[in-house]
Amino acid sequence: MRALPTTLRIAVLLLFAEAAGVAAVAALFAVGRAVAVAVLLAMFAVVLAALGWQLVRLRSWARGPAITLELLLLPVAYPMVTGGIAWLGIPAMVAGLACTGLLVAPASRQALGIR
Repeated sequence: MRALPTTLRIAVLLLFAEAAGVAAVAALFAVGRAVAVAVLLAMFAVVLAALGWQLVRLRSWARGPAITLELLLLPVAYPMVTGGIAWLGIPAMVAGLACTGLLVAPASRQALGIR
C-alpha cells in the first residue's frame, strides 16, 4: 500500500476524531436515557470511522460520502454557535470545513485516483 499524502492523512485523522467525539456524545445521550438519539449518533460515529478506514485503504468511493457528511456538519453546528454553545459549534464547523478542504486537495484526489 502506498503512503498517504499529508492532506489525506490529516483528513482521515479528523474523521476518526469526529467519530470519537460523536461516540462520546452518543454515550452521554444513552446515560440520559435518550436511547433513540444515542443509537442514531452511534451509527453516525460508525459511518465516520468506516469512511476514514476506507480512505486509509485508498478507496475513492469513500471520498464523496465523507465530504457530504462533513458539509452536513455546518447546518448542525450553526445553531450551536448562535444558541450559546459556541465552544462546541465552532470546532465542529472548523473540522467540517477543514476536512472537506483536505479531501478535495489535489494531493488527496491524486492519491485516490480522482482527476
